[in-house]
Amino acid sequence: MSQPQDDSRALRNAFGRFATGVTVATTLDPDGHPVGLTVNSFSAVSLQPPLILWCLDNDSNNIEAFRRASHHAINVLSLAQEDISNRFATWPVDRFAGLPWQPGSGGAPLLPDCCARFEVVNEAAYPGGDHTIFLGRVVRYEANPGLEPLLFHAGRYRRAAED
Repeated sequence: MSQPQDDSRALRNAFGRFATGVTVATTLDPDGHPVGLTVNSFSAVSLQPPLILWCLDNDSNNIEAFRRASHHAINVLSLAQEDISNRFATWPVDRFAGLPWQPGSGGAPLLPDCCARFEVVNEAAYPGGDHTIFLGRVVRYEANPGLEPLLFHAGRYRRAAED
């Protein structure tokens, strides 16, 4: 059934019918402090050159840090990292308090025990309605195929089912 164009809750629910992976985007702010947030709007764009994109709400407290950063990282969360997703989706808290991480390219924080991690150079940022679309070039990556990904669908965390 078609919904009115101005029903943002219905639109959000319709968008939620698309299952996504869960990531944490990280960078350093201009003072060198780690910044990060949970993101499910991550996508591969190109293999040659290796490009990714993700989107951030223009009202985010973190947007200027990502706009100004030379690098960022995309940490693809594993099924066992639901608590990390929740931590980085909560504001205001020190999301990195007590959390071990290591610096990647440009100092961008890399989280442990992820399904994959992408170290990225910021290529461009484009306006996209009430969000900014960040396009990044992958300069380093790693994958852990033995880990099951954390998924999000219809407002809930999910796990992949096998036949």
